[in-house]
Amino acid sequence: MSGNLIDHRLRVKENFKVAFSAQTLEKIRLLIKRYPEGKQKSALLPVLHIAQEELGGYLSVDVMDYVASLLGLQPIEVYEVATFYSMFYLDKVGKYVLEVCHTGPCSICGSEEIIEYLRKKLDINIGETTPDGMFTLRGVECLGACGYAPVMQVNTEFHEFLTHEKIDALLEELRKKANEEQPESSKWAGKFF
Repeated sequence: MSGNLIDHRLRVKENFKVAFSAQTLEKIRLLIKRYPEGKQKSALLPVLHIAQEELGGYLSVDVMDYVASLLGLQPIEVYEVATFYSMFYLDKVGKYVLEVCHTGPCSICGSEEIIEYLRKKLDINIGETTPDGMFTLRGVECLGACGYAPVMQVNTEFHEFLTHEKIDALLEELRKKANEEQPESSKWAGKFF
């Protein structure tokens, strides 16, 4: 072993003060109580969803460490989960995350054609965010919706049977509602209570 440390983004702490609002913290405490004593790790997925949504839109090391402390876990236990699931973002993303299947040419779903259209329309590549911070394009392993293809997930909502016209209308609708407050029922915290 050379003694050199591996440079990895999970080693980078920004040292920001991270805290849920008192209202959200109370909801999380109620969520944790749903599980047997000593099994608070079972609340990890919903708490990560809430953290991502309410603490900056992505899971920084500081946010993941905060979640670990709330649940009495080792930080690595949170990192393992956050890095495994594609629904958690470890980097800053736009207001709307556009996720399309990207496992290579697929004759069933037509996702490659949708990705290419979005790349040209938004002038970004997979993994990039538009300069206005509105859209991030992500390729994911599978959305599990081949029967409704082409399909795209935008944040927590699926959009099915896509055409160029439907994509154009959807992007325009998202731009129009970008400054509106998200209804409580569509937030992750609202889904668990």
